Amino acid sequence: MVNAYATVVARQAPGGGNNNGGNNNAGGGNGAAASPTPAPNPQQSQSASASTSSTSSISIPDSVPAGGILMIDPPNTASQSFYKIHPSEYITFRWNLTSLVVTPTSLTVIASCAANGNTYPVGPTDGTQNTIKGDSTQVVWNPYQWAQVPGQPAFAVATYQLEIYDEGGPGARARPGRFSPYTGTKFGMYLPQSPVPLDQWTCTTCSGAIRALGEPAGLSIFMSLLIVLITTFGMLRR
Repeated sequence: MVNAYATVVARQAPGGGNNNGGNNNAGGGNGAAASPTPAPNPQQSQSASASTSSTSSISIPDSVPAGGILMIDPPNTASQSFYKIHPSEYITFRWNLTSLVVTPTSLTVIASCAANGNTYPVGPTDGTQNTIKGDSTQVVWNPYQWAQVPGQPAFAVATYQLEIYDEGGPGARARPGRFSPYTGTKFGMYLPQSPVPLDQWTCTTCSGAIRALGEPAGLSIFMSLLIVLITTFGMLRR
């Protein structure tokens, strides 16, 4: 019996043996061998690294003009536009991107007011607000909605200037093929006024003499002078 058991063990030994009741196979054909991990490809690593730094290390000739914006709506050739600050009043600014070799990562849009020294975000009040994607060609703005945001300065009835710049900031210098900060489009903003009853209305552009004629005493004096002039004229014709 001992010799027969030893023979069985000896025959199993070349196969690596079964442990834990045959559940784990170290050798033989019962266990699937792990595939070897391939060595990294140096060319693929270099390609990935080059694509990551391509925009920062790209060489642009000095003969290439600086990139920027050409306004479409409102056009700079048109007379100044005026917009109403109202819940239903949406303002759309449209432009074309010109002479760009490198597209900016983002664009920031603001409106500056020289009358009060404030700047206002131009864009939606939610999401990215006034910071949009670098290849964007328009932005939609509702000033009334921004006026409801706590901490925002009140809008003045005045002239504003549109400013657009990329991640380099408003003071970035012009470089060939890259985005240059834009300032130029001017527009006016005004607040709607409630209707005024006719008896409370006054003419703000009329002279004092004309306003006096609308009063009873002034009208009586005017009529007296008119009668005197008509009478004198009739007597002189006789």
